[in-house]
Amino acid sequence: MNEQGKGQKRQEIKMLNRKILEITGVNNVESFDNEEFLLETELGFLAIRGQNLHMKHLSLEQGLVAIEGLVHSLNYLDGNTAAKSKGLFGKLFK
Repeated sequence: MNEQGKGQKRQEIKMLNRKILEITGVNNVESFDNEEFLLETELGFLAIRGQNLHMKHLSLEQGLVAIEGLVHSLNYLDGNTAAKSKGLFGKLFK
């Protein structure tokens, strides 16, 4: 019943056993390291935290990112550009 209209934003997140994560609707990869990825998506900034994270696949033309590693959390950062600063201490000491 929920139809996809023209211009409506869409994002799909698939996770398998907390080890493989596939995300669509990605506009840009802001930053990444083995513990945190910060992605700009059609629905806002998305922070992915975990251990031994690495990029398996990236296609910004298709808006697709695939990440491997142990995923601890996914968190949307709504409307706070200061939260884009890198790392835990950057977020604590805004």
